[in-house]
Parts: sequence; C-alpha cells; structure tokens
Amino acid sequence: MGRTWRKLVAAAIVILAAGGALAYRSWQTPARTELTLYGNIDIRQVDLAFEAVGRLAELSKEEGDRVKAGEVLARLDPSTYQDLVTLAQARVEAQRAVVAKLVAGSRPEEIERDRAEVAADRATLVDAQLIFDRRSELLKTGSTTLQSVDDARAALDTARARLGVSEKVLALTVLGPRQEEIDQAKAQLSADEATLSLAKRRLEDAVLVAPSEGVVLSRIHEVGSIVGPTNPIYTVTLTDKIWVRSYVPEPDLGNVKPGQAVTVTTDTDAAHAYEGWVGFVSPTAEFTPKTVETPELRTQLVYRLRIFIKTPDDRLRQGMPVTVHVPLGR
Repeated sequence: MGRTWRKLVAAAIVILAAGGALAYRSWQTPARTELTLYGNIDIRQVDLAFEAVGRLAELSKEEGDRVKAGEVLARLDPSTYQDLVTLAQARVEAQRAVVAKLVAGSRPEEIERDRAEVAADRATLVDAQLIFDRRSELLKTGSTTLQSVDDARAALDTARARLGVSEKVLALTVLGPRQEEIDQAKAQLSADEATLSLAKRRLEDAVLVAPSEGVVLSRIHEVGSIVGPTNPIYTVTLTDKIWVRSYVPEPDLGNVKPGQAVTVTTDTDAAHAYEGWVGFVSPTAEFTPKTVETPELRTQLVYRLRIFIKTPDDRLRQGMPVTVHVPLGR
C-alpha cells in the first residue's frame, strides 16, 4: 500500500512539473502576429506581331517607352491590302445590282416590248395565212404553180412558229426571274460580302496596337523589314497586373486564404510597403527542394501563392526579391 502511494505521488509530481514547464514556455514565447514569406516579382511579357505579311512602314516606339492599351505601335505598307478592299467592294456593289434587278422583276417597258413583238408576229401570221389561201385557190384554176403554194405554206409555218416563240417570251417576261435565280444571286452576294469583310480585316491587321498598358522591353525589327505573323516586332512587359510568386509552408497553409490582405516590401526600400492581396493558393503541394526527395525532405511541403500588388510602380522589376507580410489574427 505504501509503495503504491509513493508511485502516485511521483506521477503527480511529474505531471505538475510538465504542466509548469509548458506554462512557462507559453508565457515566455509570445504568439505570432505576422507570417513572413519570401518571393519574387512576376510581370507578364508579350511578343507583339502582325497577323499579316508585308513591309514595315512605321515604328512609333523605342525601348523603354510606355504604351497605352489600343495605342498604335507599328504599321505595314497598306497599299496591297487597300487594293484588295477596293476590288472586293466593287464586286459587292456589282452583285447587289444583279440581286436588285432580279428581285424587282421585269420592267413595264420590257413587257410592252415583248407584247409588241407578239402583235407583229400575229400580224405576220395573218398575212401569211391570206397568201397561202389565195395561192391555194389559184392553184385550183391553174393560175399559179405548186411551188408557189409550197412557198406560201412554208412562210405560214414560219410565221406560226415565230408567234409561238414570242408569246412564250412575253409570258416569261411577265412572270419575271425564277426564285432559284434570285437565291443564287443572293448567295453570291453573301460570298462577295464575306470576301470584303476579310479584306477589311486584313487591312486592319496591317496596324499593330498594344493590348494593354506596358513598357517596351525590346524593339526587334526596323522600318523596311519584311515581316509576318511569326516575326515579333516588340516585346512588351504588361504593367496592368503585377504579382508576387511566393510559397507558404504546409504548417502555415491555414493562415493564408484567397482575398486576404497583405503587405509587400522590397530590399531597396524596406520602409515603403505595397498593399496587396492573396489572389491564388495552389491546390497541390510541391517538394522543396524539388531535386531532392529524401525521406526527411518529403515532409517539407510548400504551396505556391500568387499575391497581387494593389498600386504597383516603376520600382518593382521582373524577378525582384520581396518580402510578404501576412497578418495573423487570433
């Protein structure tokens, strides 16, 4: 019984000692108020090229110049593309006239002309009939020859056939063009309009504009060069969005959330802090360093972050090392 009592007392002493040590350590080590991360400035770059082929006629920017969104940076010689637009426009106008003519149908003057042709052919037929009848009577009395009667019969048949043709022409003129002809003409007009639109787009492609605000990093070609879609003219760094590429260790992942406000400082001017926010937290972990995968380092997981700078300026450069300060709440 005494031995059991001594064991209980010893265990209680050990527990009290451990609790006291833990309390002392907690009192001595203050709670963190900020998480410090490290990263680098990341700025997008874009190679700008024409979507057309031609000779460079104008370059308006030098290396280091600032550009605005939509600002013209270069132009190709537009003469070839302007000629294509003019040719396509002429074809469209000609086909529109054809469609308008078919849709409008026959003019009153055309109908009256064909009616006059029918009347003339009918009169010719009446005259041919009279001549044939007269010669047939004369043949009975022997006053004319059989050849003369045959000639009159041939003239009568010709007049009858000519009248049939003119009557059919008049009927077609009154009816106007067939719907199939109108549809075909309209389809050709649509094709010509598409060609015109393509020609205009090619002419627009002869002008190179900036996609957004930025700074010219490189001017690759000069005036007079023959360039195409595979030949970049400028390399531009886009300054509309600047962010920091950083990594957070796995134990601190719960302290960083998308949209969380942070501050960023640089080694150049540590007193100047940039406001920012966490824009992206990678859903997958990465090993650090990536080239070593020993059992000890497998537990050192980090998650990539993208932190946007609220009001960037010229002091932030591509690849610049920065420090990210993440405030920690309770």
